[in-house]
Amino acid sequence: MSIIHDGFHSNHTFPRSVLESLGWDANWAEQFHRFLEQGLEPARVTCEHREAYDVLAESGELRSELSGRFRHQHPVHTDWPAVGDWVAIAPRPEEGTATIHAVLRRRSRFSRKAAGDRTEEQVVAANMDVVFLVTGLDGDFNVRRIERYLTVAWDSGARPVIVLNKADICPEVSVRISEVETIAFGTPVIALSAATGQGLEALRALVPPGATGAFLGSSGVGKSSLVNALVGKARQTTQTVRRDDSRGRHTTTNRELIPLPNAGLIIDTPGMRELQIWADDDGLETAFSDVEALASRCRFGDCTHTGEPGCAVQAALEDGTLERDRFRSYTKLLREIRYQALRQDQSARLIEKNRWKKIAKEIRRMELHKGRK
Repeated sequence: MSIIHDGFHSNHTFPRSVLESLGWDANWAEQFHRFLEQGLEPARVTCEHREAYDVLAESGELRSELSGRFRHQHPVHTDWPAVGDWVAIAPRPEEGTATIHAVLRRRSRFSRKAAGDRTEEQVVAANMDVVFLVTGLDGDFNVRRIERYLTVAWDSGARPVIVLNKADICPEVSVRISEVETIAFGTPVIALSAATGQGLEALRALVPPGATGAFLGSSGVGKSSLVNALVGKARQTTQTVRRDDSRGRHTTTNRELIPLPNAGLIIDTPGMRELQIWADDDGLETAFSDVEALASRCRFGDCTHTGEPGCAVQAALEDGTLERDRFRSYTKLLREIRYQALRQDQSARLIEKNRWKKIAKEIRRMELHKGRK
């Protein structure tokens, strides 16, 4: 098996054990205790392929597959491993392979709706301490998109940080920072340049040894360039963005866990052309805390903010305290979240209906078989 992750080669000297360098701690060990009795070993997923995974354990890097029992017990792919997950494996180091038997309970996860018409969750990254929401300070700069990412990030359980890349080509960095801070509400905002190295140390400091960060953002924002700059070599392939709209093509094709020299780990993810929302009201309430605070002052608890008397939101829109574009963004995301919740409920009812149809069919088959005896 070819070793994919250069940072995990045997000639790399970790300051601590392999697992501790990957973020293993007493809480993970306590959760894993029951698997030790089964002769299994802990490992962390470093790369995801089509129904196959690269994991790193004390016995080395192994190409792994799910056990048949795990597949049977977890038909929903959301429960399958994602990059960053801790798993219980039966290793075969002499073959460079392993079998995954369980996924440990996640501390955090960044999810989006799966592509297509299916109402399914797709876990993009797991067990991050911090999520870096990367956007470019070029023609693709979009505050409304940052609001969208913040809504999902606050729902993930990790701490969001907004990263404004390409500061070297932006003549008004301070203006952009101020613009983002008006919708960030305490979320750190870092302006940097992967090309010149400006601001990289501030970002690296947020991922100390044993911690895990994740880069998330649209195509062309420079995530792969940031990885190369942090690692110190051209580890990820990069492409220039289109001049007409500053949009780029995907350069990262797989989600991947990457070690940083003298720091923690980064999960690099392919660029998203559009982030399909997968979140609940909690993420929206945190990302739009200003709108929620206004809504709490409305005269009626069920105020729709569309013309009721005593509506604090409408009053703020009228006097300019609340920007109309921000409120439109809030209502759009709220509609998406409510629609998604309705689709999930309908999907759950359909699954339950089909389950009982199968049970009834099996009962009829058994009764028919009994009657023939």
